[in-house]
Amino acid sequence: MLALFYDIDWVERYGKHAMTQSNLMPAACMVDGQTLRQQLQLATQYLMQQQVDEARDNAELLMLHLLQVSRAQLLMQWQELFPSQLLNSWGQMLYRKGQGEPVQYIIGEAWFYGRPFQVSPAVLIPRPETELLVEAVFTHAQRHWQNEALHVLDVGTGSGAIAITLQLEQPKWQVIASDLSEKALQQAQTNAEFHHVTSSIQWVQGDLLKPFNQEAGRLTHNGQKIDVLVSNPPYIPIGDLTGLQREVKQYEPHLALFGGEDGLNLYREMVDCLRDLEEHPRIVAFELGIHQPEIVAQWLRDIGAWNEVEIITDYNGIQRHVIAIKS
Repeated sequence: MLALFYDIDWVERYGKHAMTQSNLMPAACMVDGQTLRQQLQLATQYLMQQQVDEARDNAELLMLHLLQVSRAQLLMQWQELFPSQLLNSWGQMLYRKGQGEPVQYIIGEAWFYGRPFQVSPAVLIPRPETELLVEAVFTHAQRHWQNEALHVLDVGTGSGAIAITLQLEQPKWQVIASDLSEKALQQAQTNAEFHHVTSSIQWVQGDLLKPFNQEAGRLTHNGQKIDVLVSNPPYIPIGDLTGLQREVKQYEPHLALFGGEDGLNLYREMVDCLRDLEEHPRIVAFELGIHQPEIVAQWLRDIGAWNEVEIITDYNGIQRHVIAIKS
């Protein structure tokens, strides 16, 4: 039999059009009595019809989350019947994915640096390439100041993935996490609570570097000089909106995506602030978009405060990060 999913809250969220026959397509992959393997095949076919990239991987991630099993467990249970009581939830998840919603928002979780982080449409989904930015900060800090309790500022913390990872990996450091969005800070604090570092991190709501007093020509917080500035702010040029994947364009928060006409507005503002300082952070680390790192690297070189300014490529060989070090 076919298990049609009719859920009032879900219909209110996605609109009455979700109840039309054309939008009940997930019902075709919700035939009771199917094995897990058969359900995954049907789900993959449905998502492919909805033009979802990596349909098989997305279907598998949704199934793993719904069944609360590992991939190894799923393979071991391959020929077992799909639980009938989960067909309703399965159909809703497939519909949402078919509409383009990121799988991380559907399951409410993304992984960063080997740890789970709760995510919602209030924050950008952490990207694997951002792990390289964190790794670069660790590498240079350990090389030059291995035993020091550095004060580290993460500007635009979003989900808190960078700040929380820094604090967990370097418990001696004093990490400060800031964001303009109150909802983003709430999401970050929820993640910090899950990882038991809420009280270890200082939380600041504000716009870029404005909340951090420039006492005696240096960035400070609560009277303490900031040694490391790390930031992954919005960097997509507003003109690129139409060319973005629907998962990004329709679902991720635009406040965390777009950085003005050339995508560099927020970097420009932060670099202008750094240029006016008499004493600079020991490390400045930024994530950027395609074709942008060379521009920002030159801005930092022009200030002349750091011994080296390095550009880091991501897993696809694209220039992605700039890190300036004052050894």
